[in-house]
Amino acid sequence: MTATGIALLGASFLFAIVFFHPRLLKSPLWKATVTPLASIIGSGFLVAGPILAHAAGDLAWAAMAGLCAIAYFFGAAIRYNIVHVEPVLEKGTASWTVSLIERAADIALLLAYFVSVAYYLNLFAAFGLRLDDITAQFWIRVGATAVIGSIGLVGLRGGLRALEHLELGAVGLKLSVIGGLFAALILATVLAFMNGTFAWATPDHPRGLKEIEILLGLIVLVQGFETSRYLGAAYDTATRVKTMRWAQWVATAIYIGFILLVTQYFTGNLPKEGGETAIIDMLAPLGATVGPMIIIVALASQFSAAVADMNGAGGLVSETSKKRLSVELGNLVTALAAIVITWIADIYEIIAYASKIFVAYYALQSLQAALAAWRNGHRWRAAFFALGVVIGLLVVLFAIPAEV
Repeated sequence: MTATGIALLGASFLFAIVFFHPRLLKSPLWKATVTPLASIIGSGFLVAGPILAHAAGDLAWAAMAGLCAIAYFFGAAIRYNIVHVEPVLEKGTASWTVSLIERAADIALLLAYFVSVAYYLNLFAAFGLRLDDITAQFWIRVGATAVIGSIGLVGLRGGLRALEHLELGAVGLKLSVIGGLFAALILATVLAFMNGTFAWATPDHPRGLKEIEILLGLIVLVQGFETSRYLGAAYDTATRVKTMRWAQWVATAIYIGFILLVTQYFTGNLPKEGGETAIIDMLAPLGATVGPMIIIVALASQFSAAVADMNGAGGLVSETSKKRLSVELGNLVTALAAIVITWIADIYEIIAYASKIFVAYYALQSLQAALAAWRNGHRWRAAFFALGVVIGLLVVLFAIPAEV
């Protein structure tokens, strides 16, 4: 086993001791932080390197910093709404404008959930099939359909709550392996410097308007912070605002650090088949242990994230139908929608669609925050949040999928 392989396994084990420590697992602040953090650095962490290598080359770190900055911008709007809009909605004293925007945001989030379930479980199938070196899009779709259908049927029978218990363990496993990957990448970088072989790969590809449009379609890579908005039953306002900010800071550091460390392994164009799992091939120089570890964390994180989003979507279907549909039927509707999306779009199109719909939700939240800030006399904040609406419109109008 190579030195980097030993570092990967050893560091993952040490991080697991930390992340599975009973005191940490029982900490309310950790629980409130890890929910948005796990969403932000979930599936996006697995596909960010290859896609940004294709779209931005050796400027991938700057592109990732830009995506994180936009996410933090939208996060600020949601945090403002947690403090200033949520109490009015809970008291039932909201104006018709506030209620209308919130309902529109809920519908946008519901549609985003439909796409994200397809996104998560297509990645789940892609990484699972890599165990048998299968990369054909047809079989990925077949596998994703089988998993989506199975979870949908479990949800129809009301069994998703049992599956959700897997989430805490999946989060700990995912963060442990990410810590191990960082250790292996740092060691490989140090060894390359010592040997005089370190060099950033600079794939030759055009950088223009098309690449910017591709980057606009990657907001979903850093999505997930909005989950703090819906943890009100478990945590107070101050805790949710604080831990959401922590989650975005930590995720930004992890993403930018990871992109800086993997740039030396960039190869340029995405493969026509298996591009969603290209991170395995990209990091193959680190040793034979990398592939299996990435597959394990991908299966755990994608499954738990999909279950959580399907449960959220089922609840929103019930709410938006004014309880005419049960949560169980909502789960089935979500599964059927995700299956349709699986067969009409490839993974890069799904990523772009998810980005557009999530950003539509963020734009509505920014509009809500801008109007609330104006009513509260916070004029500069109102202008700041209004800019978020403009950014959201630009993404919805101009974002395009990455091309292979």
